[in-house]
Amino acid sequence: MFPQEIIRRKRNKEVLSRDEINFFIRGVVNGDFADIQTAALTMAIFLNGFNKDETVDLTLAMRDSGDVLKWDLPAPVIDKHSTGGVGDKVSLMLAPILAACGAFVPMIAGRGLGHTGGTLDKLDSIPGYNTLSSNESFVTTVKNVGCAIIGQTGNLAPADKKIYAIRDVCGTVESIPLITASILSKKLAAGLEYLVMDLKCGAGAFMENYDDAQKLARSIVDVANGSGTKTTAVITDMNSVLGYSVGNALEVKEAVEYLQGKNVNTRLDEVTRKLCRELLVSCKMCADENEAEHKVAEALSSGQALEKFSQMTAALGGPKDFVEKYNSYLPQAKIVRPVFAKTSGYVSKMAVRDIGMLLVGLKGGRVHPDQKLDYATGFTEFCQIGDYVDEHKPLAMLHAQSEEEYLAAADMLRELISVEDKCAETPIILGKVD
Repeated sequence: MFPQEIIRRKRNKEVLSRDEINFFIRGVVNGDFADIQTAALTMAIFLNGFNKDETVDLTLAMRDSGDVLKWDLPAPVIDKHSTGGVGDKVSLMLAPILAACGAFVPMIAGRGLGHTGGTLDKLDSIPGYNTLSSNESFVTTVKNVGCAIIGQTGNLAPADKKIYAIRDVCGTVESIPLITASILSKKLAAGLEYLVMDLKCGAGAFMENYDDAQKLARSIVDVANGSGTKTTAVITDMNSVLGYSVGNALEVKEAVEYLQGKNVNTRLDEVTRKLCRELLVSCKMCADENEAEHKVAEALSSGQALEKFSQMTAALGGPKDFVEKYNSYLPQAKIVRPVFAKTSGYVSKMAVRDIGMLLVGLKGGRVHPDQKLDYATGFTEFCQIGDYVDEHKPLAMLHAQSEEEYLAAADMLRELISVEDKCAETPIILGKVD
Protein backbone atom coordinates (compact mmCIF):
# COMPACT_ATOMS: atom_id res chain seq x y z
CA MET A 1 0.00 0.00 0.00
CA PHE A 2 1.24 3.50 -0.89
CA PRO A 3 -0.11 6.84 0.37
CA GLN A 4 -0.15 8.36 -3.12
CA GLU A 5 -2.38 5.52 -4.34
CA ILE A 6 -4.87 6.12 -1.51
CA ILE A 7 -4.87 9.85 -2.35
CA ARG A 8 -5.42 9.06 -6.02
CA ARG A 9 -8.35 6.74 -5.29
CA LYS A 10 -10.16 9.33 -3.20
CA ARG A 11 -9.30 12.02 -5.78
CA ASN A 12 -11.09 9.80 -8.30
CA LYS A 13 -14.14 9.53 -6.00
CA GLU A 14 -13.55 5.89 -5.10
CA VAL A 15 -14.50 4.42 -1.71
CA LEU A 16 -11.56 3.74 0.61
CA SER A 17 -11.38 0.48 2.53
CA ARG A 18 -10.90 0.19 6.29
CA ASP A 19 -7.40 -1.16 5.73
CA GLU A 20 -6.46 1.81 3.53
CA ILE A 21 -7.76 4.30 6.08
CA ASN A 22 -5.98 2.53 8.97
CA PHE A 23 -2.76 2.41 6.96
CA PHE A 24 -2.90 6.12 6.22
CA ILE A 25 -3.66 7.14 9.83
CA ARG A 26 -0.77 4.99 11.12
CA GLY A 27 1.53 6.71 8.64
CA VAL A 28 0.37 10.16 9.78
CA VAL A 29 0.99 9.38 13.46
CA ASN A 30 4.32 7.64 12.88
CA GLY A 31 5.59 10.48 10.70
CA ASP A 32 6.02 8.17 7.72
CA PHE A 33 4.04 10.46 5.40
CA ALA A 34 4.79 14.07 4.51
CA ASP A 35 2.36 16.79 5.64
CA ILE A 36 1.68 17.56 1.99
CA GLN A 37 0.33 14.03 1.53
CA THR A 38 -1.99 14.42 4.51
CA ALA A 39 -3.10 17.79 3.13
CA ALA A 40 -3.76 16.21 -0.26
CA LEU A 41 -5.94 13.47 1.22
CA THR A 42 -7.93 15.91 3.37
CA MET A 43 -8.55 18.05 0.29
CA ALA A 44 -9.71 14.98 -1.66
CA ILE A 45 -12.10 14.15 1.20
CA PHE A 46 -13.24 17.78 1.36
CA LEU A 47 -14.07 17.77 -2.38
CA ASN A 48 -15.40 14.22 -2.82
CA GLY A 49 -16.69 13.30 0.62
CA PHE A 50 -16.79 10.10 2.64
CA ASN A 51 -19.73 7.76 3.01
CA LYS A 52 -20.92 6.68 6.46
CA ASP A 53 -18.73 3.55 6.60
CA GLU A 54 -15.62 5.49 5.58
CA THR A 55 -16.34 8.13 8.22
CA VAL A 56 -16.82 5.45 10.91
CA ASP A 57 -13.54 3.80 9.88
CA LEU A 58 -11.70 7.15 9.93
CA THR A 59 -13.13 8.00 13.35
CA LEU A 60 -12.11 4.66 14.85
CA ALA A 61 -8.64 4.79 13.28
CA MET A 62 -8.09 8.24 14.78
CA ARG A 63 -9.50 7.11 18.13
CA ASP A 64 -7.16 4.11 18.18
CA SER A 65 -4.10 6.16 17.17
CA GLY A 66 -3.32 6.63 20.90
CA ASP A 67 -4.65 5.74 24.33
CA VAL A 68 -8.29 4.73 24.71
CA LEU A 69 -9.54 5.03 28.28
CA LYS A 70 -11.40 2.08 29.80
CA TRP A 71 -13.77 2.56 32.70
CA ASP A 72 -15.00 0.12 35.33
CA LEU A 73 -17.58 2.26 37.10
CA PRO A 74 -20.92 1.57 38.81
CA ALA A 75 -22.88 4.08 36.70
CA PRO A 76 -22.96 5.22 33.05
CA VAL A 77 -20.04 7.17 31.53
CA ILE A 78 -21.56 10.13 29.68
CA ASP A 79 -20.60 13.49 28.15
CA LYS A 80 -21.71 16.32 25.90
CA HIS A 81 -19.92 18.24 23.17
CA SER A 82 -20.72 21.66 21.72
CA THR A 83 -19.69 22.88 18.30
CA GLY A 84 -18.89 26.25 19.88
CA GLY A 85 -20.44 29.64 20.32
CA VAL A 86 -20.17 32.97 22.13
CA GLY A 87 -20.89 32.92 25.84
CA ASP A 88 -21.28 29.12 25.83
CA LYS A 89 -20.33 28.01 29.34
CA VAL A 90 -22.77 25.06 29.47
CA SER A 91 -20.05 22.45 30.12
CA LEU A 92 -19.07 24.16 33.37
CA MET A 93 -22.54 23.54 34.80
CA LEU A 94 -23.55 20.36 32.98
CA ALA A 95 -20.65 18.16 34.16
CA PRO A 96 -21.20 18.76 37.90
CA ILE A 97 -25.00 18.56 37.54
CA LEU A 98 -24.75 15.12 35.94
CA ALA A 99 -22.15 13.99 38.49
CA ALA A 100 -24.59 15.06 41.23
CA CYS A 101 -27.23 12.92 39.49
CA GLY A 102 -24.95 9.88 39.88
CA ALA A 103 -23.34 9.64 36.42
CA PHE A 104 -19.64 9.83 35.56
CA VAL A 105 -18.54 12.61 33.20
CA PRO A 106 -14.97 12.45 31.79
CA MET A 107 -14.99 15.60 29.64
CA ILE A 108 -12.21 16.27 27.15
CA ALA A 109 -12.68 19.95 26.25
CA GLY A 110 -11.02 22.37 23.84
CA ARG A 111 -9.62 25.88 23.66
CA GLY A 112 -11.13 28.83 21.84
CA LEU A 113 -11.16 28.68 18.07
CA GLY A 114 -11.65 31.86 16.07
CA HIS A 115 -14.61 33.77 17.49
CA THR A 116 -15.79 30.93 19.76
CA GLY A 117 -14.73 30.60 23.37
CA GLY A 118 -13.03 27.51 24.77
CA THR A 119 -13.94 25.67 27.98
CA LEU A 120 -10.27 25.14 28.83
CA ASP A 121 -9.52 28.87 28.51
CA LYS A 122 -12.31 29.58 30.97
CA LEU A 123 -11.01 27.03 33.47
CA ASP A 124 -7.46 28.36 33.08
CA SER A 125 -8.69 31.58 34.72
CA ILE A 126 -9.02 29.62 38.00
CA PRO A 127 -5.65 29.80 39.81
CA GLY A 128 -3.99 26.39 39.97
CA TYR A 129 -6.60 24.49 37.95
CA ASN A 130 -4.66 22.05 35.76
CA THR A 131 -6.36 21.64 32.39
CA LEU A 132 -3.35 19.61 31.18
CA SER A 133 -3.78 16.92 33.80
CA SER A 134 -2.27 13.47 33.27
CA ASN A 135 -4.50 10.55 32.34
CA GLU A 136 -3.92 9.12 35.82
CA SER A 137 -5.11 12.29 37.58
CA PHE A 138 -8.02 12.57 35.16
CA VAL A 139 -9.19 9.03 35.84
CA THR A 140 -8.79 9.41 39.61
CA THR A 141 -10.80 12.65 39.64
CA VAL A 142 -13.62 11.13 37.58
CA LYS A 143 -13.79 8.10 39.90
CA ASN A 144 -13.67 10.12 43.12
CA VAL A 145 -15.71 13.19 42.16
CA GLY A 146 -17.86 11.98 39.28
CA CYS A 147 -16.63 14.55 36.75
CA ALA A 148 -13.46 16.14 35.43
CA ILE A 149 -12.87 18.63 32.62
CA ILE A 150 -9.39 18.67 31.07
CA GLY A 151 -7.72 19.13 27.69
CA GLN A 152 -6.61 16.55 25.17
CA THR A 153 -3.49 14.85 26.54
CA GLY A 154 -0.55 14.00 24.33
CA ASN A 155 -1.64 10.46 23.60
CA LEU A 156 -5.41 10.76 23.32
CA ALA A 157 -6.27 10.72 19.60
CA PRO A 158 -2.86 12.10 18.50
CA ALA A 159 -3.88 11.64 14.84
CA ASP A 160 -6.52 14.32 15.30
CA LYS A 161 -3.96 16.84 16.57
CA LYS A 162 -1.76 16.34 13.51
CA ILE A 163 -4.55 16.25 10.95
CA TYR A 164 -6.42 19.23 12.41
CA ALA A 165 -3.29 21.41 12.37
CA ILE A 166 -2.93 20.62 8.66
CA ARG A 167 -6.64 21.16 7.89
CA ASP A 168 -6.51 24.53 9.63
CA VAL A 169 -3.92 25.88 7.18
CA CYS A 170 -5.00 24.18 3.96
CA GLY A 171 -8.66 25.18 3.76
CA THR A 172 -10.33 21.88 4.68
CA VAL A 173 -11.84 22.70 8.09
CA GLU A 174 -15.48 22.77 6.89
CA SER A 175 -15.68 19.15 5.72
CA ILE A 176 -18.50 17.32 7.56
CA PRO A 177 -16.74 13.89 7.52
CA LEU A 178 -13.51 15.45 8.82
CA ILE A 179 -15.33 17.51 11.48
CA THR A 180 -17.21 14.38 12.55
CA ALA A 181 -14.06 12.28 12.88
CA SER A 182 -12.20 15.08 14.67
CA ILE A 183 -14.91 15.57 17.31
CA LEU A 184 -15.71 11.92 17.86
CA SER A 185 -12.17 10.51 17.88
CA LYS A 186 -11.42 12.54 21.03
CA LYS A 187 -14.75 11.77 22.67
CA LEU A 188 -14.55 8.05 21.94
CA ALA A 189 -10.94 7.93 23.19
CA ALA A 190 -12.31 9.09 26.55
CA GLY A 191 -14.24 5.81 26.74
CA LEU A 192 -17.76 7.28 26.56
CA GLU A 193 -20.85 5.10 26.58
CA TYR A 194 -23.32 7.94 25.90
CA LEU A 195 -22.95 11.33 24.25
CA VAL A 196 -25.18 14.29 23.43
CA MET A 197 -24.12 16.84 20.84
CA ASP A 198 -25.05 20.51 21.17
CA LEU A 199 -25.07 21.68 17.56
CA LYS A 200 -25.01 25.48 17.52
CA CYS A 201 -26.79 27.18 14.62
CA GLY A 202 -26.83 30.86 13.71
CA ALA A 203 -24.71 33.98 13.36
CA GLY A 204 -22.36 32.99 16.19
CA ALA A 205 -21.89 29.36 15.11
CA PHE A 206 -19.71 27.62 12.55
CA MET A 207 -22.93 26.26 11.03
CA GLU A 208 -24.92 29.41 10.29
CA ASN A 209 -28.04 27.84 8.75
CA TYR A 210 -30.29 25.09 10.04
CA ASP A 211 -29.84 22.70 7.10
CA ASP A 212 -26.04 22.63 7.53
CA ALA A 213 -26.38 22.15 11.29
CA GLN A 214 -28.80 19.29 10.74
CA LYS A 215 -26.45 17.60 8.23
CA LEU A 216 -23.56 17.75 10.70
CA ALA A 217 -25.81 16.55 13.52
CA ARG A 218 -26.97 13.60 11.43
CA SER A 219 -23.38 12.70 10.48
CA ILE A 220 -22.17 12.80 14.09
CA VAL A 221 -25.15 10.83 15.42
CA ASP A 222 -24.85 8.16 12.72
CA VAL A 223 -21.09 7.76 13.05
CA ALA A 224 -21.04 7.81 16.87
CA ASN A 225 -23.75 5.17 17.05
CA GLY A 226 -21.96 3.19 14.35
CA SER A 227 -18.84 3.35 16.52
CA GLY A 228 -20.59 1.98 19.61
CA THR A 229 -21.46 5.16 21.55
CA LYS A 230 -25.17 5.91 21.89
CA THR A 231 -25.57 9.51 20.72
CA THR A 232 -28.28 12.09 20.14
CA ALA A 233 -27.97 15.73 19.04
CA VAL A 234 -29.82 18.89 19.98
CA ILE A 235 -29.69 21.88 17.62
CA THR A 236 -29.64 25.16 19.56
CA ASP A 237 -29.80 28.80 18.57
CA MET A 238 -26.63 30.92 18.45
CA ASN A 239 -28.08 34.13 17.04
CA SER A 240 -27.52 35.81 20.39
CA VAL A 241 -24.92 35.62 23.13
CA LEU A 242 -25.63 32.63 25.40
CA GLY A 243 -26.02 33.85 28.97
CA TYR A 244 -25.17 37.19 30.51
CA SER A 245 -21.38 37.06 30.13
CA VAL A 246 -18.69 36.76 27.47
CA GLY A 247 -15.09 36.29 28.62
CA ASN A 248 -13.13 33.61 30.40
CA ALA A 249 -13.17 34.51 34.11
CA LEU A 250 -16.52 36.26 33.70
CA GLU A 251 -18.12 33.09 32.35
CA VAL A 252 -16.68 31.02 35.19
CA LYS A 253 -18.29 33.46 37.61
CA GLU A 254 -21.65 33.15 35.83
CA ALA A 255 -21.37 29.35 35.93
CA VAL A 256 -20.68 29.30 39.68
CA GLU A 257 -23.54 31.71 40.34
CA TYR A 258 -25.83 29.56 38.19
CA LEU A 259 -24.96 26.55 40.36
CA GLN A 260 -25.66 28.71 43.41
CA GLY A 261 -29.09 29.59 42.01
CA LYS A 262 -28.18 33.24 41.48
CA ASN A 263 -28.36 35.36 38.33
CA VAL A 264 -29.79 32.54 36.20
CA ASN A 265 -30.19 33.34 32.49
CA THR A 266 -33.32 31.62 31.16
CA ARG A 267 -31.90 30.65 27.75
CA LEU A 268 -28.68 29.29 29.25
CA ASP A 269 -30.75 27.38 31.80
CA GLU A 270 -33.00 25.91 29.11
CA VAL A 271 -30.06 24.61 27.05
CA THR A 272 -28.24 23.20 30.08
CA ARG A 273 -31.28 21.37 31.43
CA LYS A 274 -32.27 20.04 27.99
CA LEU A 275 -28.83 18.50 27.39
CA CYS A 276 -28.79 17.01 30.91
CA ARG A 277 -32.23 15.47 30.37
CA GLU A 278 -31.19 14.01 27.01
CA LEU A 279 -28.24 12.21 28.59
CA LEU A 280 -30.10 10.97 31.66
CA VAL A 281 -32.84 9.44 29.49
CA SER A 282 -30.40 8.11 26.88
CA CYS A 283 -28.32 6.25 29.49
CA LYS A 284 -31.52 4.96 31.17
CA MET A 285 -30.84 6.60 34.52
CA CYS A 286 -34.28 8.17 34.02
CA ALA A 287 -37.35 6.75 32.31
CA ASP A 288 -38.41 10.01 30.67
CA GLU A 289 -37.70 13.74 30.53
CA ASN A 290 -40.03 14.51 33.43
CA GLU A 291 -38.10 12.23 35.76
CA ALA A 292 -34.83 13.62 34.39
CA GLU A 293 -35.95 17.21 34.99
CA HIS A 294 -36.83 16.37 38.58
CA LYS A 295 -33.38 14.82 39.08
CA VAL A 296 -31.62 17.87 37.57
CA ALA A 297 -33.69 20.27 39.67
CA GLU A 298 -32.81 18.35 42.82
CA ALA A 299 -29.09 18.35 41.97
CA LEU A 300 -29.23 22.14 41.67
CA SER A 301 -31.54 23.03 44.56
CA SER A 302 -29.78 20.74 47.02
CA GLY A 303 -26.38 22.31 46.33
CA GLN A 304 -24.94 18.94 45.26
CA ALA A 305 -24.03 20.19 41.76
CA LEU A 306 -22.20 23.18 43.27
CA GLU A 307 -20.35 20.82 45.61
CA LYS A 308 -19.28 18.64 42.66
CA PHE A 309 -17.88 21.71 40.90
CA SER A 310 -15.98 22.61 44.08
CA GLN A 311 -14.61 19.07 44.46
CA MET A 312 -13.55 18.91 40.79
CA THR A 313 -11.79 22.29 41.00
CA ALA A 314 -9.87 21.28 44.13
CA ALA A 315 -8.97 17.82 42.78
CA LEU A 316 -7.46 19.37 39.63
CA GLY A 317 -5.32 21.90 41.52
CA GLY A 318 -7.64 24.84 42.10
CA PRO A 319 -8.44 26.48 45.45
CA LYS A 320 -10.46 24.35 47.87
CA ASP A 321 -12.67 27.34 48.75
CA PHE A 322 -13.08 28.59 45.18
CA VAL A 323 -16.90 28.52 45.07
CA GLU A 324 -17.08 30.52 48.31
CA LYS A 325 -14.46 33.11 47.31
CA TYR A 326 -14.46 33.11 43.50
CA ASN A 327 -14.44 36.91 43.35
CA SER A 328 -11.17 36.91 45.29
CA TYR A 329 -9.52 34.35 43.01
CA LEU A 330 -10.70 35.36 39.53
CA PRO A 331 -8.75 38.14 37.75
CA GLN A 332 -10.54 41.46 37.33
CA ALA A 333 -10.18 44.16 34.68
CA LYS A 334 -9.10 47.71 35.53
CA ILE A 335 -12.14 49.29 33.85
CA VAL A 336 -15.72 48.03 34.25
CA ARG A 337 -18.18 50.43 32.68
CA PRO A 338 -21.56 50.29 30.88
CA VAL A 339 -22.04 50.63 27.14
CA PHE A 340 -25.32 52.32 26.21
CA ALA A 341 -27.10 52.05 22.86
CA LYS A 342 -27.33 55.06 20.56
CA THR A 343 -31.13 55.00 20.78
CA SER A 344 -33.66 53.40 23.12
CA GLY A 345 -35.74 50.45 21.99
CA TYR A 346 -35.83 46.66 21.90
CA VAL A 347 -32.78 44.54 21.06
CA SER A 348 -33.71 42.80 17.81
CA LYS A 349 -30.48 41.39 16.42
CA MET A 350 -26.78 41.01 17.24
CA ALA A 351 -23.74 40.15 15.12
CA VAL A 352 -22.67 37.36 17.46
CA ARG A 353 -19.59 36.27 15.55
CA ASP A 354 -18.23 39.83 15.60
CA ILE A 355 -19.00 40.10 19.31
CA GLY A 356 -16.84 37.03 19.80
CA MET A 357 -14.08 38.74 17.84
CA LEU A 358 -14.43 41.78 20.11
CA LEU A 359 -13.27 39.54 22.95
CA VAL A 360 -10.30 38.52 20.83
CA GLY A 361 -9.53 42.24 20.40
CA LEU A 362 -9.61 42.58 24.19
CA LYS A 363 -7.00 39.77 24.32
CA GLY A 364 -9.54 37.32 25.74
CA GLY A 365 -9.14 35.13 22.63
CA ARG A 366 -6.21 34.17 20.45
CA VAL A 367 -4.79 35.66 17.28
CA HIS A 368 -1.96 33.08 17.24
CA PRO A 369 -1.73 29.67 19.03
CA ASP A 370 0.87 30.65 21.64
CA GLN A 371 -0.78 33.90 22.70
CA LYS A 372 -1.15 34.56 26.43
CA LEU A 373 -4.76 35.43 27.20
CA ASP A 374 -6.18 38.18 29.37
CA TYR A 375 -8.74 36.19 31.37
CA ALA A 376 -10.34 39.27 32.96
CA THR A 377 -11.69 41.08 29.89
CA GLY A 378 -15.10 40.74 28.26
CA PHE A 379 -18.73 41.60 28.96
CA THR A 380 -21.27 41.05 31.73
CA GLU A 381 -24.97 41.91 32.04
CA PHE A 382 -25.16 41.33 28.28
CA CYS A 383 -28.51 42.27 26.77
CA GLN A 384 -30.79 39.59 25.35
CA ILE A 385 -32.95 39.60 22.22
CA GLY A 386 -36.20 41.32 23.18
CA ASP A 387 -34.70 43.38 26.04
CA TYR A 388 -35.58 47.07 26.24
CA VAL A 389 -32.46 49.27 26.42
CA ASP A 390 -32.23 52.99 27.09
CA GLU A 391 -30.10 55.53 28.96
CA HIS A 392 -30.54 53.50 32.16
CA LYS A 393 -30.35 49.94 30.82
CA PRO A 394 -27.02 49.31 28.96
CA LEU A 395 -26.24 46.88 26.18
CA ALA A 396 -23.59 45.37 28.46
CA MET A 397 -20.97 46.11 31.08
CA LEU A 398 -17.58 46.19 29.36
CA HIS A 399 -14.49 44.90 31.19
CA ALA A 400 -11.26 46.33 29.70
CA GLN A 401 -7.70 47.05 30.81
CA SER A 402 -7.34 50.59 29.42
CA GLU A 403 -9.40 53.60 28.43
CA GLU A 404 -8.39 53.11 24.80
CA GLU A 405 -9.54 49.47 24.83
CA TYR A 406 -12.83 50.45 26.45
CA LEU A 407 -13.63 53.23 23.98
CA ALA A 408 -12.76 51.16 20.90
CA ALA A 409 -14.73 48.10 22.05
CA ALA A 410 -17.72 50.19 23.18
CA ASP A 411 -17.97 51.93 19.80
CA MET A 412 -17.85 48.59 17.98
CA LEU A 413 -20.39 46.95 20.30
CA ARG A 414 -22.95 49.69 19.57
CA GLU A 415 -22.62 48.92 15.86
CA LEU A 416 -23.06 45.16 16.38
CA ILE A 417 -26.40 45.27 18.20
CA SER A 418 -29.60 46.38 16.44
CA VAL A 419 -32.29 48.22 18.40
CA GLU A 420 -35.84 48.60 17.03
CA ASP A 421 -39.29 49.73 18.17
CA LYS A 422 -40.46 46.16 18.75
CA CYS A 423 -39.05 42.66 18.70
CA ALA A 424 -40.08 39.09 19.43
CA GLU A 425 -37.90 36.60 21.31
CA THR A 426 -36.63 33.56 19.41
CA PRO A 427 -36.63 29.94 20.65
CA ILE A 428 -33.34 28.49 21.91
CA ILE A 429 -34.06 24.78 21.15
CA LEU A 430 -34.41 24.43 17.38
CA GLY A 431 -34.48 20.69 16.80
CA LYS A 432 -33.25 17.23 17.72
CA VAL A 433 -31.60 14.35 15.84
CA ASP A 434 -31.96 10.82 17.26
